[in-house]
Amino acid sequence: LYFYYWIGGSLESQWGSFRFNMYYLCGMLGAILSCFITGSATNYYLNMSLFFAFAVLYPDMQLLLFFIIPIKVKWLAIANAVLFGFSFLTGGWDVKAAIVMSLINFFLFFGPDFIRRIRNDSKYWRTRAQFRRNNRR
Repeated sequence: LYFYYWIGGSLESQWGSFRFNMYYLCGMLGAILSCFITGSATNYYLNMSLFFAFAVLYPDMQLLLFFIIPIKVKWLAIANAVLFGFSFLTGGWDVKAAIVMSLINFFLFFGPDFIRRIRNDSKYWRTRAQFRRNNRR
């Protein structure tokens, strides 16, 4: 719980209170909606969406795994995303709904940035390939 308190404080200091509260409120509404749809509820995926947001904003921050092994937050987030994917593939409809609905806040807040980054990267690689084609002649 202290870890989530620390993550929440970091996100709130980065975003401000209003944006942080909107992020968590969107996730809560998604979790409640999945509970109404499936009849089972969990806040595990909602709390992990906080961790994913933290990992996007602070990817190079190091944590001590087992209080000994330093590991970057981005690698922990990737490992958790793989576990989410495995749970999504092997879980029932209640697990799938809980994952999708609890991560809606993450996609709402970070989806446009990811789309913009993909567009910029593809534009960069197209320009680079065109430059190489023009300079070969």
